[in-house]
Amino acid sequence: MEKKSIKILDKKNLIPFVLVSSLFALWGFANNLTDPMVQAFKKVLELSNSEAAWIQMAFYGGYFSMAFPAALLMKKYSYKLGIIIGLSFYSIGALLFYPAAVTEKFWFFCLGLYILTFGLAFLETSANPYILSLGHKKTSTQRLNFAQSFNPIGSIAGLFIAQHFVLKNLKSDDIVDFSLLDESSKIIIKTSDLLIIRNPYVILGLVIILILILFIILKMPEIKGSNNDYSVKKIINSLINKKNYTLGVLAQIFYVGVQIMCWTYIYQYAEAINVDSVEAGNYQMVALILFTFGRGISTYLFRFFKPPLLMLIFSIIAITLNLNTIFNQGIHGLYSLVLISFFMSLMFPTIYGIALKNLSENEAKIGSAGLVMAIVGGALMPKIQGIIIDIGGSGVSDTTLMGVSEINFSFILPLVCFLYISCYSYYIIKNPHL
Repeated sequence: MEKKSIKILDKKNLIPFVLVSSLFALWGFANNLTDPMVQAFKKVLELSNSEAAWIQMAFYGGYFSMAFPAALLMKKYSYKLGIIIGLSFYSIGALLFYPAAVTEKFWFFCLGLYILTFGLAFLETSANPYILSLGHKKTSTQRLNFAQSFNPIGSIAGLFIAQHFVLKNLKSDDIVDFSLLDESSKIIIKTSDLLIIRNPYVILGLVIILILILFIILKMPEIKGSNNDYSVKKIINSLINKKNYTLGVLAQIFYVGVQIMCWTYIYQYAEAINVDSVEAGNYQMVALILFTFGRGISTYLFRFFKPPLLMLIFSIIAITLNLNTIFNQGIHGLYSLVLISFFMSLMFPTIYGIALKNLSENEAKIGSAGLVMAIVGGALMPKIQGIIIDIGGSGVSDTTLMGVSEINFSFILPLVCFLYISCYSYYIIKNPHL
């Protein structure tokens, strides 16, 4: 008798699936609109690499701060309410760039990003488990990988806006040494450039308000969990005892850290080989396109490979490319850094799916918060990498470490991350009962 195949998605869930999947593009847009801003603020406000990394600290720190409250709210209420609150925070944070540009204070921009990511925390905490629940558990990882394919589409759009409407128009980027200008010239250029940085965020905030209105008036099915009064303490204790979950949270910390490091510091890596910011943006665009194709191809390959096995294969290839990024101090090192994006593309949704495997609805709502809080890796690790790059000074290749420039050596952090992810994949393969 022929075995009946399990559908990835039922037709009745198609509309909510598409609508919720569109949210993945929205936070992808914010992520990659923000990555180039580290380099932009560094130039405009004359910051060191580690000081400019506060952009990522604020951005990904917001995830950490709000993920758990978001999960508690959705445990009691609904995914739809979580989405509405998320879009509200998203729009408020983006619109705060207007007064930030008026005051010209770096901390105000960081505050706007911090609040913006309160919204992203709500969106991710609600959207990921919602997608997992819209079908059979055996196809949940495939379904999430497909939904996550919308994420790099938003990422590419965000980078395109950053590259063509921000980086290309920054007057400070046209000056070889901005620090040598007199104060009056600096003030004029700084005011102009901060307005350029402000505009896409303000427009984004207004667009998010329109999307918020759409979700308020839209009817969406709610997947009801059982035992809603089941205590959070019991759920957390249950999650702690599940090794696929606890080790998965750590894997997610390392993954998000490696993704943000590879995308943020592509500009500094390019700078070390005399490639300007606009051209470096082209390399990041290629990285995002590869990332997008990686998501689609890996979703197809899951028909033939179990998710942890495919992730192990991809992480080993990423380790090899990362080593070339460290020890090849020319253009081929940059090529390897760009190519890594293809092989890390499946990691976030795959870790997410493995970590939440066999959890109840209530456990998934709280468990998803831990996985979203793990995005704090994107705040901490770029900051540490920025400190490494600043060892010899505010440049990117002021000194050498182990025979390579400081920017090259700093990619030892992504290497450690990929090593852990490969170990996590191997552990899951050897313990399929988890």
